[in-house]
Amino acid sequence: MIRSIQEAFGDQDIEITVTAQRDDTEFLLSTEANRKQLYESMDELAKGKGVAMSVAELQAKYLR
Repeated sequence: MIRSIQEAFGDQDIEITVTAQRDDTEFLLSTEANRKQLYESMDELAKGKGVAMSVAELQAKYLR
């Protein structure tokens, strides 16, 4: 990672700040409503009720 940063910025001085970010799983399990939705969705997938799609298809369909 460091090497790619050095290659990208050459001899320029840069500053990198590292912050603690909340894990997506932690967020999904942070409330009872989120936990319930997550576990219900996992159960549906386990029963074959999911729909396979790529990230691009998901974005096109739901993030217009």
